Amino acid sequence: MAHMTSQTTPFCSWEGKTLVLNILGTPSAKKDAIGKAKGSQLNVSVTAAPVAGRATDHMVRFLAKEFGVAPNDIDVVFGRFNVNKQLRIKSPKSLPSVISKELALQKTDA
Repeated sequence: MAHMTSQTTPFCSWEGKTLVLNILGTPSAKKDAIGKAKGSQLNVSVTAAPVAGRATDHMVRFLAKEFGVAPNDIDVVFGRFNVNKQLRIKSPKSLPSVISKELALQKTDA
């Protein structure tokens, strides 16, 4: 079977001990939730409204809990005022299952 190099960029990858996460945000949702991967992005819903970057700040606090890190261990690389975001999470202590599954697949693919 041919190796799939034409595959789209994965929604998460490691850069050393930093997890790089590409996110498609959904503001004003019913609840904070990590959804399914959609192509090269991970759906993340937050209850906060998209006003002055508040939804992104809320998402950072929510994801900090999910990954077992402090909010200031998460850098918003881009997308603070946009649904398309990239976050860098320093040394996450825990990984939500959708992410650990994806990273495990990447290992077997490498």
